Amino acid sequence: MFELQDAFARKFQYLRLSVTDVCNFKCTYCLPDGYRPDGRKSFLTLDEIRRLTRAFAAMGTSKVRITGGEPSLRKDFTDIIETVAATPGIRKVAMTTNGYRMAKQVADWRRAGLTAINVSVDSLDPRMFHQITGQNRFHEVMAGIDAAFDAGFEQVKVNAVLMRGLNDGDLDRFLAWIRDNPIQLRFIELMQTGDMDELFNRHHVRGALIKEQLLKSGWQQKLRAHNDGPAEVFWHPDYAGEVGLIMPYAKDFCASCNRLRVSSLGKLHLCLFGDHGVDLRDLLAEEGQQAALQQRLREALADKKATHFLHQGHTGMTPHLPPSAAEHSPLDCFYRTALA
Repeated sequence: MFELQDAFARKFQYLRLSVTDVCNFKCTYCLPDGYRPDGRKSFLTLDEIRRLTRAFAAMGTSKVRITGGEPSLRKDFTDIIETVAATPGIRKVAMTTNGYRMAKQVADWRRAGLTAINVSVDSLDPRMFHQITGQNRFHEVMAGIDAAFDAGFEQVKVNAVLMRGLNDGDLDRFLAWIRDNPIQLRFIELMQTGDMDELFNRHHVRGALIKEQLLKSGWQQKLRAHNDGPAEVFWHPDYAGEVGLIMPYAKDFCASCNRLRVSSLGKLHLCLFGDHGVDLRDLLAEEGQQAALQQRLREALADKKATHFLHQGHTGMTPHLPPSAAEHSPLDCFYRTALA
């Protein structure tokens, strides 16, 4: 029985589950000063993840994306994949990663039940990759993508946050890369969040402009499946790969919302740009709380708004950069956790 539905008849088959907020990269648009712990945190345990996933699956969720921070930093990450994949009703288990551990571990993740993988690659120029991410690991990440195909993944999704003056000139290079490779490039529009007005004004690239270029070049838009994320996906008969555009400022971006988010500390977030989370952790500590947990999910969904308020300048709890000036968001890395 499908129960995860809001007042606007949107159904939520897709859970984005963060398992840590720790990250070893220093991306310009997320953590330019690097990860700074704000105290000793206790992230969701394996048992709590099992109970949470079981409750969501019983209410109609069929897809779980495991995110962070960088999820593979958890020592029990392979066990997490196996636990989620073993949940009755869960048919797709995805992850989003910065890719630095893929070359060594992606085959193990595949065997544990991982069915889809997204990798952040913000530039195909190793020097620009280093400048954006703060890590000189371009070749390791690219080797990880090759290892994913070797492990049996038929497609790998690659995320890039496009920024004017930095990597916007990589578009042709990215397209040449996917001509013969089954990679779905996903260009994420830079968002104006918190105190990053200067960064946004300097580097924002409108996703609509990229869409216009693609359509003029013969790319065609695909229909969205019921449990797909927010990307508008385009295909071309001359290319093995695809292009996805994630444009949070686009008209009706929220109309097809089908995803809920749970942070690494066990809070439900109805929207990336919401003002608060709903604590679930007290109902995850022991068995026998599934009915109460499901009831709390129903009550929370009754308050989900029709849309975000980005156009009015309201960004809710998303990070306020730089992190040295504010506490890191409980939504963890918002580009990887919430969009990709």
